Amino acid sequence: MIQLHYYPGNASFAPHLLLEELGTPFELRYVDRTVAAHKSPAYLKLNPNGLIPVLVDGSMVLYETAAICLHLADSHPQAGLAPAPGTAERAHFYKWLMWLTNTLQAALIIYFYPERWVNEGNATGAAEVKAHAESKIGAMLDQMDAHLASHGRDWFSGERYSALDPYAFLMCRWTRGFGRPARSLPHLGPYLNRMLERPAVKRVFTAEKLPTPYV
Repeated sequence: MIQLHYYPGNASFAPHLLLEELGTPFELRYVDRTVAAHKSPAYLKLNPNGLIPVLVDGSMVLYETAAICLHLADSHPQAGLAPAPGTAERAHFYKWLMWLTNTLQAALIIYFYPERWVNEGNATGAAEVKAHAESKIGAMLDQMDAHLASHGRDWFSGERYSALDPYAFLMCRWTRGFGRPARSLPHLGPYLNRMLERPAVKRVFTAEKLPTPYV
């Protein structure tokens, strides 16, 4: 059985959503970040980076959230969660998946952990880093909003729900404490409400015991 090593609301939220959408049997393995379980010797054998999530699928151990999402989509082709390889649609799918993880998520990490980019004890510098990150993320949210407006369909790629939607939803969810969160944008707001209505999304919020506001 597939095992997903997760922490509530963490990056593992996206593959958790995909697994619920797929309806395939899986087991959740809680990794308690509050006691640094993700830095334990046992966990570091799974992911030497000490980051969450990890997916165990048979003898395969996989980390990196985007890679896990892509693997789940490709290993369950009947679900239609990714366009056919070799098509223009697939190329754009890759583009957005890489953008979500390498551009938007990277900026969000800077926002949440600004102290990593300044000297120890430099609270003023950390505050500046955080403010700059929020500004840059705001422009990225505008880009997502414009993308949704460009096709006018329900889901991030257009008509069909795909593996991009859990990832985009998670990234938007992480902005819920911003002065200008994703939910406040004219196209992202309704999109997030559509996501919240999906039964799989409701099941994940329940399973991870996450409090409101959800986005």
